[in-house]
Amino acid sequence: MQLSDLDTPALVIDLEIMERNLARMADYAAAHALRLRPHTKTHKIPALARRQLDLGAVGLTVAKVGEAEVMQASGSPELLVAYPIIGRTKLDRLCKLNPALELTESLDSEVAAKQLSDAAAAAGRTIQVLAEVDVGLGRVGVTPGESLRTLAEAINRLPGLQFAGIAFYPGHIKRMDEEATGLLRRLGTLLDQAIGDLERAGFPVRIVSGGSTPTLLRSHEVSRLNEIRPGTYIFNDWNTVACGACAIEDCAAAVLTTVVSTSVQDQIIIDGGSKTFSSDRLQGSAEPSFGYLQASPEAVFGKMNEEHGFIDIRETGRTWSVGDKIRLIPNHVCVAVNLHEQVYGLRGDTVEEIWRVEARGKLQ
Repeated sequence: MQLSDLDTPALVIDLEIMERNLARMADYAAAHALRLRPHTKTHKIPALARRQLDLGAVGLTVAKVGEAEVMQASGSPELLVAYPIIGRTKLDRLCKLNPALELTESLDSEVAAKQLSDAAAAAGRTIQVLAEVDVGLGRVGVTPGESLRTLAEAINRLPGLQFAGIAFYPGHIKRMDEEATGLLRRLGTLLDQAIGDLERAGFPVRIVSGGSTPTLLRSHEVSRLNEIRPGTYIFNDWNTVACGACAIEDCAAAVLTTVVSTSVQDQIIIDGGSKTFSSDRLQGSAEPSFGYLQASPEAVFGKMNEEHGFIDIRETGRTWSVGDKIRLIPNHVCVAVNLHEQVYGLRGDTVEEIWRVEARGKLQ
């Protein structure tokens, strides 16, 4: 099958770029002695998780129990659920995963720890726990110091749980610029203090798990960090480019669309809208933009309905005809993948792989 044979809209993956991204991250983690536990929220495909494991990843990261159930098929020896699981139904499902699988959960409350303990004890298994620390984003996580020590103490005394370390997400560091250097230094200082406080209280900190897409390739600058959980890096997207974490040549994923109307002057309509692309705006930009038109960067993809994408072509100096196919790099690829039932791996213009997005829609 060739690219020209694909019906649209279709999410296509440049295999050479994806393979280069995977190898770069594996080499980086190995060079800096970092445990690589990739987040599968981006690709949602066990076969791609297997490729990450074959390149040296120690395990996988997921956000939901449903994703964990799907990712068992990858053969990963361990899974981290980087999200507090609340509710007995979800926790019972978690504890029914393959007994040979080492399970870890990050959480930030004694309530979540107690619920996890009850389920683990009932199932007769031990679950590793990372105490989630807020390092500046203000989303989840306890404050370093007394709150963190209290949480570690609670985890340590509960049956079925084993305190393994801490987790954090520096999502407040958006761009890799001069300011980021100072923020990374302060992050390292905060982690030093938090970990030292725990160790003095008698809690060995085996795993310090963190990172974000913008800070990813500077993870080695963060004191005590020994595990990274990158997700977007496998494909990258227009937001990754915008924050300075990659180049446009590192974007493996694009949405192939068809021009369905040219009836309005200086505008084309494509057969992909909010049901096809992420509605996330471009990071750091006040202008509306939902993707990057590879063939003509001057085009502005500035409006969407459910099934229609509006592209302003005034600055492009060219025209398109109904039936033309164009590729756009989405702003946020993780959401875009979740909107597609399958993706197509391309080598050149040849469709070499077709993957079903098996963890699509796994919200629980």
